[in-house]
Amino acid sequence: MDLKLFGEVFVTLLVIVDPPGMMPIFLALTGPLPARDRNRAAWQAVALALGVIVIFAVAGQTLLAYLHVDLPALQAAGGLLLVLVALELLTGKADDPSQQVTSNIALVPLGTPLLAGPGAIVATMLFVQRAGGVTDYVAIALAIVAVMVAVWVVLRFSGGIVKVLRPGGIEVLTRIAGLLLAAIAVQLIADAIAAFVTEYLNNA
Repeated sequence: MDLKLFGEVFVTLLVIVDPPGMMPIFLALTGPLPARDRNRAAWQAVALALGVIVIFAVAGQTLLAYLHVDLPALQAAGGLLLVLVALELLTGKADDPSQQVTSNIALVPLGTPLLAGPGAIVATMLFVQRAGGVTDYVAIALAIVAVMVAVWVVLRFSGGIVKVLRPGGIEVLTRIAGLLLAAIAVQLIADAIAAFVTEYLNNA
């Protein structure tokens, strides 16, 4: 196995996914939930993210070409999804645990587009394109799994922070997370628009 490639993929995806940065958003979305539901949301989100990244690694180019979808469009769609979630966090609609369904939170926005977002998908597709043989594919696969395990560990043991923050702290954290999510969403959409404009100018 190519350890250099393993390290490159692991570090790249870890930086893109950013588990410490994910923690406040995860806690804001799952803070009102019981510990058992919060832990279930953590592994469901990681499992979904792993599945999405693997699917795009194996058949991403083919799938996007078949659907006639460009990567910037995928990026803009992720940004729009995050805008909706950010608005819920900022307006307090995500504070009522009776209105939340664990599986829904785990799937959107945790699993995708936060964990398995455009950045992670594109990076994985590029690494797969560069791979030169079976050993390279094994290194990439192990690096992806290692990153997801690291994310799961961070999310799984973030419950202790909930006990420290208490309901008041969770509410403040929710508003901050909403603001951060809104900023991430705007950046995703802006990058997508810039990519469309660049592509248009190059083809003109």
